[in-house]
Amino acid sequence: MIKIRIPASTANLGSGFDSLGIALDLYNYVEIDFSDRCEISSKDGSEIPTGENNLIYVSAKKVFEKASKNFTGLKIIEENNVPFARGLGSSSACIIGGVFGANELIGKPFSKDRLLDIAAEIEGHPDNVSPALLGGLTVNVMEGNRVHYVKSEIPEELVFAAFVPPFELKTEDARKVMPKEVSMKDAVYNLSRSSLAAASFLSGKYENLKIAFEDKLHQPYRLPLIPGGFEIIEKSYEKGALAAYISGAGSTMMGIFDCGKQKANEIAKEILSSGNFEGWKYYILNADNSGAAAL
Repeated sequence: MIKIRIPASTANLGSGFDSLGIALDLYNYVEIDFSDRCEISSKDGSEIPTGENNLIYVSAKKVFEKASKNFTGLKIIEENNVPFARGLGSSSACIIGGVFGANELIGKPFSKDRLLDIAAEIEGHPDNVSPALLGGLTVNVMEGNRVHYVKSEIPEELVFAAFVPPFELKTEDARKVMPKEVSMKDAVYNLSRSSLAAASFLSGKYENLKIAFEDKLHQPYRLPLIPGGFEIIEKSYEKGALAAYISGAGSTMMGIFDCGKQKANEIAKEILSSGNFEGWKYYILNADNSGAAAL
């Protein structure tokens, strides 16, 4: 049996809709082995699909098919620490757990680049699966069935405060509220800022991030679905955040700080105690620069 560790991820990064993502040091674990049937269980007691529709199972099976390997079933044991449907890449962690684990199991016929293409094909966009597989910051473009990307490591000085509410927001619901078309003005607004966000991370000019994370494509439409979300952004900036934004499709709100983990922990506590945030919790995280790994 092979054990895989997969990091959480935060995607979109404000203006980088469906293209930017960062891996975080909060992990899911998947144990996977050959079987003559579908055997799926959870170590952490979370409710998961235990049939052939399980996303890890589906993703692993896809790798077997791509490699023309005989598939009879799998034994999968999950440990889920990434909250479900909260914008921290839980579905992408499942997909990467499946494709990476299956690839290890059958002798690594595929490179990481090819695994990324398979994962993005399953997910439909690369912004979460790419950092979950590769680690660090990834800037991604999906052309046909191929992902073109650049990866860069994120230094430990950047701390990510993930504010997680007690309610889910499924990606499909978050996409329904977005407009089908945008104006040229708004397109240029986001294009310039997403370019600035990527360049600022790559160059270390983090003072640009507040402007670079401003967005007109998705956040104005999704924030009303997250009661308290706007207040988290405001309060994070009041406390010195470099950037504050909706993580992925939500419902998690994220603040990026450069004040160290201890201070960021104090700030997160203060923010959640300063308003009506009953049931919210927070994680203080660093970037994970390694991505998925066999243990």
